[in-house]
Amino acid sequence: DRAGNKATIITSQLPVEHWHAWIGDATIADAILDRVMQRNHRFTLTGDSLRAQRPKTAKKEKNIDPS
Repeated sequence: DRAGNKATIITSQLPVEHWHAWIGDATIADAILDRVMQRNHRFTLTGDSLRAQRPKTAKKEKNIDPS
């Protein structure tokens, strides 16, 4: 019912080419991909992770009052 009316966003770190092997059943994988890959916009991100460039913050020490 959503086809043509609503957007669906699917994200995955697993390339589409590997979905058949991951799902394990070629018939089910074909059915999923037939529905998902119609009228799609596909973005493949490349390059280094931005997380690796983020500076690590020092952990704050907890002040525990023994009294």
